[in-house]
Amino acid sequence: MSSVSTEFDSSGVATITLSRPERHNAFDDVVIADLTTAFEQANAAPQARWIVLQSTGPSFSAGADLNWMRRMAEYSDEENLRDSLELARLMRVVDSSPKPVIVLVQGAAFGGGVGLVAACDIAIAVDSATFALSEVRLGLVPAVISPYVVAAMGARACRRYFVTAERFSAAEAHRLGLVHEVVPADQLHAARDRILQALAAGGEQAQSVAKELVGAVAHRAPDADLGAWTAQRIAQVRASAEGREGVKAFLEKRKPAWRRGR
Repeated sequence: MSSVSTEFDSSGVATITLSRPERHNAFDDVVIADLTTAFEQANAAPQARWIVLQSTGPSFSAGADLNWMRRMAEYSDEENLRDSLELARLMRVVDSSPKPVIVLVQGAAFGGGVGLVAACDIAIAVDSATFALSEVRLGLVPAVISPYVVAAMGARACRRYFVTAERFSAAEAHRLGLVHEVVPADQLHAARDRILQALAAGGEQAQSVAKELVGAVAHRAPDADLGAWTAQRIAQVRASAEGREGVKAFLEKRKPAWRRGR
């Protein structure tokens, strides 16, 4: 039985749940494959406008499963590379989702769990959550997750936490930019609903293009080529049916026809 499930509701939300609490939702090759499939299916599902990732139990994810690590110790170089590429694929599928992805961090996130949080668009954590990039304590490195964690926390913070493997609090994760909000545990779902309500006011295509913009312009100088590309994107969006309806509805002081009623 898979430890990953997906539920689609009538309001446009696909909720992906990692439920392996007895192993602190740790990753192994099966969990990675199941999460990848769940995200690929949610990304492609026309009935889903937004994705929520959550876990059950006391931990969000403890990173790599110990039994999996024991198996990996006996892997050949080729087998290790293949496993690493599958984790890289998962991170890429989450990060490149055309739909806004919200992650709910209800407990500890270590190693790859931090990478998964960083790959999502909007991260909400409970105030008791703890985080760690713990790989160096095992003689390893957070290689595959590093592009996402560095993008979320910044190079300066990663230079510390990648090499010390210190645990840090939800408040520190918020200060560093890894998570966007920190709330008491009993307010986690209310915070999710508030974010979903805000998302419901936006256009589906516009939100997808807005996500694309972030990746395209981050850390690029505003030169003529980038200016031309951004001008082309807004021209295309303005001319789209969604864009025309959105502007028309604003001018007519009404809700656009495509707006979801949350």
